[in-house]
Amino acid sequence: MSEHIAISELQRRLAAAEQGAQALGLGALLVSPGPDLRYLTGYEALPLERLTCLVLRTDGDPFMVVPELEVAAANASPVGELGLELVPWGETTDPFVMTAQRLSAPEAIAVDNHMWAEKTLRFHAAMPGVTQRLGNEVLSPLRMRKSAEEIEALAFAGAAIDSVHANMAQWLKVGRTEREVAADITAAIIDAGHAQMDFVIVGSGPNGASPHHEVSDRVIQAGEPVVIDIGGTTPAGYCSDETRMYSMGTPPVEFFEYYEVLKTAQWQAVQAVRPGIPCEDIDKVARDIIAEAGFGDLFIHRTGHGIGLETHEEPYIVAGNTTPMEVGFAFSIEPGIYRSGKDGARIEDIAVCGADGPILMNHRSRDLQIL
Repeated sequence: MSEHIAISELQRRLAAAEQGAQALGLGALLVSPGPDLRYLTGYEALPLERLTCLVLRTDGDPFMVVPELEVAAANASPVGELGLELVPWGETTDPFVMTAQRLSAPEAIAVDNHMWAEKTLRFHAAMPGVTQRLGNEVLSPLRMRKSAEEIEALAFAGAAIDSVHANMAQWLKVGRTEREVAADITAAIIDAGHAQMDFVIVGSGPNGASPHHEVSDRVIQAGEPVVIDIGGTTPAGYCSDETRMYSMGTPPVEFFEYYEVLKTAQWQAVQAVRPGIPCEDIDKVARDIIAEAGFGDLFIHRTGHGIGLETHEEPYIVAGNTTPMEVGFAFSIEPGIYRSGKDGARIEDIAVCGADGPILMNHRSRDLQIL
C-alpha cells in the first residue's frame, strides 16, 4: 500500500474543491494543517503557531502560504509535485494581511473546520466585512465519497486491525490489568502496518458499560466480558476502527441474552446499507431491534460515524441525518448495549456503501470470543 495518494487524484480533489467553492459563491477556501489539507495536497504539515495555509481561489490559481522555515518540508511533500505556488513569509511579516492582499476583496470565504480560532479571528481582522463560512460546506461532500484508491486504503487498514484482533488471546488474560493488555495491543497495532495507534479501549467487566472507557489498572477477572475497541492510522493516512467482544470464560447468562440481540441488530444494520437509504434509517434498523428486545434505553449513542483520514468524520449514522447514502460513503456500524455497573457490549465494523450494498472492511467473526 503506497504511503501517498496519486498526484492525479490530488489534482482531481483540488479542482473539485475549487468548483465547489465557486458554486457556493465563495471567493476562496482557506485550509490549514490537518486532515483537510492532507486530503487536498497530501501534505501532513505541522500544526504550528506560525501560519501554513492553502488558499484555493475561485478567480485564480491556488497558492500556499508557508513560513520560510517550512518551505523545504512543503516542497518535499506532494505539494512539490503538484506545482503549487509557495508564498513564504518571514518572522516579521503578517501572513494574514499578506494573504488578504493576494485575494480580490471577496464577499465571502470559507475556512476549514479545524482551523485554530486564533487564526480564524486573525483572518477576520485582516478581511473586515468578508463573511466567513465553514470549509465543510465545500469539503464534506467530497470527503464523504471515497474514491477507489481511498477504499483500497481503508481495506488495508481494516485488514491490519483484523490481524490484531486475530491475536487477542495472546494478550487478554485473567489476572492482567487493562493497561498491561493495552500496551501489548498498542505494539501490535504498529507491527500490523499502522503508522500510529489512535486509541485502545480495554473495557473489562463494569468498565465495558462506559463506551469511551480507555484503560485502567483494573485486573481482568474470570467470567467477565471485555470490550476491545481499537484503531490506528496507516502510513497513507487512513484509519482503522474495529470492536469485538471477548469473555474470560463463560459470562453471565443475561449477557449471552443481550449479546445475541446486539449481534442481530448490528448485522441487520450492515445489511441495510445501500445507495439512497437515509443515513438515519441505518441507525433505526439497529435501534428498533434493540428496543424491541427491551434494551432500548441501554443503547446510548449513535450507530456509527464516517471514517477516512479521520476516525470520526461525516457522514454520521444517527437519527436526524437524512443524507441519502451514496456509493463510496465509508462509516462504522457499531451499536452497543451498556448495563451500568455490570458490563457492556459493542460490535463494530467499517463498511463502504457499494453499488449493490455494503462492502465490509473488517472480516473477523462477530461471535463472542470465549478465551
